[in-house]
Amino acid sequence: MAKRKRREFTDEFKNQIVQLYLNGKSKSELAKEYDLPLSSLGRWIKQHQETGSFKEKDNRSEEENELLELRKENQRLKMENDMDN
Repeated sequence: MAKRKRREFTDEFKNQIVQLYLNGKSKSELAKEYDLPLSSLGRWIKQHQETGSFKEKDNRSEEENELLELRKENQRLKMENDMDN
């Protein structure tokens, strides 16, 4: 079975789909009509309701942001340590 190529959607498209949902279309109707995964549709609706943004960086929790910063710091320290050796 051939793997389906990952599709990308614009923020404008995502917003239009969310608006259709808010105006009464069900998730399953939208998923069928636009050939969308239900998980993506659910994530777009959640992002729209929580932050109004579809960008991942705008939808991270404080803990996720802190973890990313710690990872960056860890990488920086590893590089410094490698240079010293």
